[in-house]
Amino acid sequence: MTTTGLPESLIATLPGDHYTDPEIFRLEQEHIFESMWFCAARASELSKPGAFRTVDVGRESILLTRSRDGSVRAFFNVCRHRGAKLCTQESGEVKRAFQCPYHAWTYDFNGKLVAAPNLTRMPDVGRTEYGLAPVAVREWLGYVWVCLAENPPSFEQSVIADVVARLGDVESIERYDVESLEVGRRIVYDVKANWKLIIENFMECYHCATIHPELTEVLPEFADGYAAQFYVGHGAEFGSDVQGFTVDGSQGLDRIPTVSEEQDRRYYAITVRPQVFINLVPDHVIFHRMFPVSVDRTIVECDWLYLKGVVESGRDVSRSVELFDRVNRQDFDACERCQPAMSSRLYAKGGVLVPSEHHIGEFHDWVQDRLGTRANLAER
Repeated sequence: MTTTGLPESLIATLPGDHYTDPEIFRLEQEHIFESMWFCAARASELSKPGAFRTVDVGRESILLTRSRDGSVRAFFNVCRHRGAKLCTQESGEVKRAFQCPYHAWTYDFNGKLVAAPNLTRMPDVGRTEYGLAPVAVREWLGYVWVCLAENPPSFEQSVIADVVARLGDVESIERYDVESLEVGRRIVYDVKANWKLIIENFMECYHCATIHPELTEVLPEFADGYAAQFYVGHGAEFGSDVQGFTVDGSQGLDRIPTVSEEQDRRYYAITVRPQVFINLVPDHVIFHRMFPVSVDRTIVECDWLYLKGVVESGRDVSRSVELFDRVNRQDFDACERCQPAMSSRLYAKGGVLVPSEHHIGEFHDWVQDRLGTRANLAER
């Protein structure tokens, strides 16, 4: 990224059109969301064979289900006959098979074509060849990840590598036993801002003292403007008089027993490209997934995950939920204030990043490299 003409303390952001241009968003859909591992759903939503959820990944609708052998399967949500959308509901359950509502082509939970009107009179139609088109799928941390690419990148060298780059090793996140936790609360936010503005906001804490009074009370070091993820392996320490990661600093819920002593009373934030934020505290995990809808709109699905006993007993989780729900709303409000200015002539060449935000420049470089626009941008 060019920094020509800027003082050494500042580096340039992406130009405004990267947040407003539908063509750039189309390239992001193709080269980022449809080419990388995408976190689609909590695995517990697919609790038994026939349970399903549909999600939009890039420009495609993807059908997630669980087969009779217990494995998660993912398919393009498109009937192989005439292209009708197979499942129109966001979630649900079918008993024996998925049937297209147009011409009744019917598929089992493994995607095989098992029935269609007059199918026996067409012996040359292969049941597998004309079955649902599969998508690569992986379960990790209790979530279902999919990749639409014909040759998916290594999960270990992309998704897990982002976690290791932040924490220093994979064992640090495994101690939170995220796959065994249960959803205590889910909040879905409809944010009128480009997905990159949301990621940039999450990656820095230069704004924390200004808009996050509750968070800086719990994590005093955030008032200095340095985000926890600025340092490899660093977790922001709770304030000395703070008992738990709650809106008023009061005691939290049951601590996850496998969390190490070094991780106790600390908060860790992780960005997993392209659309996941993971927040780790001793008694719960906050898991964000972004679904970019358009160049200026992003759906964010946020799960608060607790020990199974906490959720099943009906314990009150409201104080811990309220803390990060406030943080989310404060952040998303800030992103929505920025979005209109992205089309301003004043922002045509972008803004600037101060030293505590310089690591965001690496994210910008990564976006440009994925889109193949880095060389063109340097010539501006």
